[in-house]
Amino acid sequence: MSNDYEVVLDKEKQNELKKMKLERKEGEPTSAFKGASWGALLVGVSAYLIGLFNSTMQLNEKGYYFAILIFGLYSAVSLQKAVRDKDEGIPVTGIYYGISWVALIVSISLMAIGLYNAGSLVLSEKGFYGMAFVLSLFAAITVQKNIRDSQRARERD
Repeated sequence: MSNDYEVVLDKEKQNELKKMKLERKEGEPTSAFKGASWGALLVGVSAYLIGLFNSTMQLNEKGYYFAILIFGLYSAVSLQKAVRDKDEGIPVTGIYYGISWVALIVSISLMAIGLYNAGSLVLSEKGFYGMAFVLSLFAAITVQKNIRDSQRARERD
């Protein structure tokens, strides 16, 4: 008798697991991965901006570093989209693909050059800005990838 009860419970658990698996479409990132990606983006951008706000730099220097962050985020997402489009056979012009690469390289170079020449920043501050910048770029790419994967998974149904 107890075996019958266990079998019924096992079937109920299997049905619940099937329902849970059906909620997330094939190819869609997990909620944990999406959350971690958004969290990393928020932490990276927030830390960078809070650091800028609290710094003793002149306003034009703060503007320079803010512009680099925005430029870097946009160029990283743009490049990720171009690379993925190309990989999936979606037409991407060579000029757009090249500009995306150049824009990312320029933004990273401007950040490195700016930090190298920033005489008012101590080495730990330079490291802080560099790491927050890199974390933000990586997280922006991941968030964009998650959005695209989720959209594609929904379109399949």
